[in-house]
Parts: sequence; C-alpha cells; structure tokens
Amino acid sequence: MFRGKWNVTTSRRSILEKGRGKARKQAKSRYMYEKESRYFAQVAESVKEMAFAELDELGAFDLKPVFRGVWFSASKRDFYRITYVSRLISRILAPLITFECHDKDDLYKAAKTIQWDEFLTLKQTFSITANVSESDITHSNFAGLRVKDALADYFRDRTNRRPNVDAKNPYIIINVHLHRNMATISIDASHGPLHKRGYREESVSAPMQETVAAAIIQLSEWDGQTPLYDPMCGSGTLLCEALMKHCRIPAQIFREEFGFERLPDFDPKLWGGVKEECQAQFHTLKPGLIAGSDISDVSVSAARTNIMGLHFGSEVTVELKDFKAVESLEKMTIVANPPYGIRMGKEQNLNDFYNDFGRFLKSRCRQSTAYIYFGEPKFIKKVPLAPAWKRPLKIGGLDGKLVKYDLF
Repeated sequence: MFRGKWNVTTSRRSILEKGRGKARKQAKSRYMYEKESRYFAQVAESVKEMAFAELDELGAFDLKPVFRGVWFSASKRDFYRITYVSRLISRILAPLITFECHDKDDLYKAAKTIQWDEFLTLKQTFSITANVSESDITHSNFAGLRVKDALADYFRDRTNRRPNVDAKNPYIIINVHLHRNMATISIDASHGPLHKRGYREESVSAPMQETVAAAIIQLSEWDGQTPLYDPMCGSGTLLCEALMKHCRIPAQIFREEFGFERLPDFDPKLWGGVKEECQAQFHTLKPGLIAGSDISDVSVSAARTNIMGLHFGSEVTVELKDFKAVESLEKMTIVANPPYGIRMGKEQNLNDFYNDFGRFLKSRCRQSTAYIYFGEPKFIKKVPLAPAWKRPLKIGGLDGKLVKYDLF
C-alpha cells in the first residue's frame, strides 16, 4: 500500500491502484506452486517412464523423477490440461510449502503459517491424506492429525470456530508428504484418485483398475491401424481405455470437480477454454475397430453399459461368448486380463484354462499380437507360447506382469 499526500487526485488513484495490484500479485505468489509453477504427479513405479513421457507430451517441463512420482513445471493452462487428460498419473498435487521437519512441533508450526481461509470457509469440509517414510515422525496418521490440528487452530484463533472433517466427500483434500525429514504440504489438485474415471456404472468382482488398463493399451502401442479385441473383457475396462485413447477423450471427462478449483489463483475462464480445446479434438471411432466378448452374461451386461456411456461407445461390439467359441482373431491386436486366483477363487484349477487359452492364441490368432496381463505371474508358464517380452506392472494393488506374444 502507498502512503502520503498527493496533489493530483487522478495520480493518487492511479498509484493506489498500481499498489493494490502489486499487493494482490504478491499475495497470489506466496505458495510454492505459484512461485515456481511446480507440481507433483504421483505415479506407480512400474509406469513412471511412460508417465514421464506423457507429461512431456502434454507440455510439462523441467521434469524430475523421484520415488513414487515426478516433479514437473507447467503453465497454468497445461497444469489444468494435464490433470484433465493424463491416463497414467494417480494424483496431481499443488505444493504449498516445503520445510525441514523433525518433530510434531515443526509440522504444526509450519502448517499453521498457511492462510487456510484462502482455500475453504467454516462451512466447507476437508480431509487429509498423509504419507511418511524414513523420518523422525514415523506414523502417517499422526502427521495428518498434526496438520488437521494446525488448520483447526488457524480458524479457531480467528473465529472461535473450525471447519469439519469429511473423509468421504470433502470440499478440499490436503496432502502431507514427509520423506527423510523434509515435509511438503499440498492441495490435491485432482481431488481424489485419477484412476476413478467415472464411466464404470456397473462392475464385476475384482475389476481392473483404469490406470492399469491405460498402461496396457499404451504398452501395446495400438494406434488404430488394426482392430483391437478383448476375448475376456469383464466389465470392459480395457475396451473403455482403448476407446478413450483412440478418440482422444480426456481421462477425467466425467469428473465433476477438481482440487485445482479450490486454489486461490484458480482461473475459471482459462479452465473452460482448456475443456473446450480438449473436446474439440475428439476423434470418431470406426465401427468394429474395438470389440470384445466374455463368457459371463453379467460381465457382458456391465461392459455394454460402461462403454455405452462413453462418446462413440455405440461403435463398440461386446458379445456373450466363450473365447473357445471365437472362430478367428487374425491380424488384430489382442488384449486380455484372464481370470486368476483373486478373481475366480483359490479353489479353481486354472492350469488347464491357461493351456487352452495359449492353444487358442496359437491356432486361431495368426498374424496377431497379444498383450496378456497376468495378475498372478505364476500362470505365465502354463501358456504354451514363447513370450516376446515380459514387463512387471505393479500398480493398482496388483503385482502382475504384462506379456507380449507374437502370433505368427
């Protein structure tokens, strides 16, 4: 603020407006993500390399991979777009402060310096997620509790009231990360896990996580030049992710709210423009290019429902059929997530199943390429085919492997 007497009223008003503008600009640059345009993408280790490439393609720069994620810089426009479009990232965080933290008092004092009333009001709710590793503070729940206390006391000192915690449907999600006594407090810009796309209206037991399916489609290098088929489609997750990638549909097109909308510098006009640009890039789907089948009528019903909720979903065919009844899948890209213990029950003997499936691939899928995800890698050796390659995919709580088969 400027002080002092001025002889010319217009000059005084002009200087005051400039001063206020400068003050507002300074106020808007108090947080780490604003000062440095720096963000953090949480990513499973086994897909970090692919997520790195995805971020780069979407306009991120100065990328730095670390354990369980990637630091990156981006313009505000690209930050919004990355959160909206990315298929492989688990969450995106907007860091507020980073500081050295050795005990509960360090964490509490730093958290209380944040001007929390810029992010929520007393009528709005919040939740806190925390992760602690290799630090003097050893419990994630305790770290989250100290930040919760700091936030509550920040409001209580000013109003004698505090906002409420809501773990299920909070207005804002706060993230606390503590590694080797360095703490970062962030706002969850994605407002929850990004694997929850919103298209899964119906499901089956142990469905494949969407980010796993997206990784499989990415690793298959499918570009729409050959038909894609899933002979064990379940609730259709692989088919949905293939459709969304091919048609350039943003992964979060059904997400109703984002955490970046809670940030003090949120620009609704810019965000609206990003959505319009993304949706203007939709690419139509040729009938028959993506198809699948399953032996379960419940799965087929779920897959049809989920796919029909997507743009161009009416062009995808899903049939009720055992893979053994499929006559031929020649010159195609085949993707599948076959049954395994967690999906069928430990009592099932799956050795014969995988043997039959391997023979099916060998005899009826000539000149095709198959990408098969094994939730339990021990079954790979039961398939009577030589893999072209095997790749670990530890993501979504599974410790599986994706196997490529060249079917000559």
